[in-house]
Amino acid sequence: MLNKIGLTSIFSRTISFIICVFCLSTQTYAQDTANKKQAHTWWNEGYYGRLAKNLKAKLLPLISVKGNKFVSATGDTILFRGLSVADPDKIDNQGHWNKQLFEKVKEMGATLVRLPVHPVAWRGLTPRKYLVLLDSAASWCTDLGLYMIIDWHSIGNLEMELFQDPMYNTTRKETYEFWSTIARHFAGNNTVAFYELFNEPTTYRGQLGNISWTEWKKINENIIGLIRAFDKETIPLVAGFDWAYDLTPLREEPIDAEGVAYVTHPYSNKRSLPWEPKWEEDFGFAAERYPIIATEFGFSTQSGAPTSGPNDYGNHITKYLEGKGISWMAWVFDPEWGPQLLKSWDGFQLTGSGEFIKEALHRPVAK
Repeated sequence: MLNKIGLTSIFSRTISFIICVFCLSTQTYAQDTANKKQAHTWWNEGYYGRLAKNLKAKLLPLISVKGNKFVSATGDTILFRGLSVADPDKIDNQGHWNKQLFEKVKEMGATLVRLPVHPVAWRGLTPRKYLVLLDSAASWCTDLGLYMIIDWHSIGNLEMELFQDPMYNTTRKETYEFWSTIARHFAGNNTVAFYELFNEPTTYRGQLGNISWTEWKKINENIIGLIRAFDKETIPLVAGFDWAYDLTPLREEPIDAEGVAYVTHPYSNKRSLPWEPKWEEDFGFAAERYPIIATEFGFSTQSGAPTSGPNDYGNHITKYLEGKGISWMAWVFDPEWGPQLLKSWDGFQLTGSGEFIKEALHRPVAK
C-alpha cells in the first residue's frame, strides 16, 4: 500500500505534468498566433506599383511630342543631350547610388539621364525595392533639372523570348508587367519624360530566331496601350531592329499611336565609312516626320579624344545627329561597362572619350 508520502509525490508529479502541458500549449498557441500575424496576407496587399505621392512631380515642365520635335509646356523645341548611367542596382551594390552621381552627370552638361533596368536586376532586387532606387533618382533629377529615361534593358527577340545573354532574359508577360508597374507608379511625374520600351531588338544573325517588323510593331503597340491606361503623358520610345539601329520599316509601317518617338543606336561598327549617307538611309530620313533619340552611341579611348579619319567618329555622329534635330545620349557613365566614359569612381576621372563627350555636351546647340 502507498503511504502518505508516496501519494503526495504522485500528486506533485501529476500537477507538475499538467502545468508543463499547459505552458507548452500556451507557448504553441502564442507562436501560432505570431506566425499568423507574420503570414503573407495577400488579401490585404495591392499593386506594388501604386502611384507615388510626390510633391516634386510637377516641378519640371512637361515634355511632349509636337510633329517631329520634343517641346516644353511653353511650346519651345528641345534637343536633348545626355548620358546613360549603368544599371541602378549595380551602382547601388558598388556604393555609388547617391545624389553626387547625378550632380556629376549634370556637370558633364547633360539635360537627360538614362537608367537601364536589366530584367535580372528587376527580378533579383524585387520590383518593390527597385522602385525605391528609381524614386531616389527621380527626386535627385528633379532637384538638378535633369529629365529621365527609364529603359527596359534587354537585348534579343521578345517575340520568341530568346535573348543574347542571361542578364537580358525576360518574357512578354514580365515586360508587360514591368511597364504597367512603372506607368502606374510614375504617372504625372514630369521628370520621368520617357519610357524606352525595349533596349535592343535583334535576332543576332539568326541565332535568336526570327521576328517580323509587323510582329514587333504589334508588341510595342500593346505596351503603349498598356502604359496609357495609367499614364497618358510620358513619351514611349520605340527601338528599331539591328540592335536598335535600323528604322527603315517606318517608311511603310510606323507605330499606330500618337505622341511616340523612336530610338536609334548608331555605333560606328554598324556601317563602314562614309557613315553619313548610310545613317541617312537607315534612320536619319525618319527625323523629317518623327522625333528621334539616339539613346546610345559611344567609342572607346582612354586618353585623348580622336580627331581625324575613321577615329573621328565622335565629331561625325554628334554633328550629324544635331544637324537632323536628333537628340542624343552617350553610353556609358561608368568605369567598368564599356565604352567607358569614366576611368574611375575616384574623383569621377574621365577617359578620353569621356572628355570628348563632356566637351560635346557643353557646345552651343545649333539653331
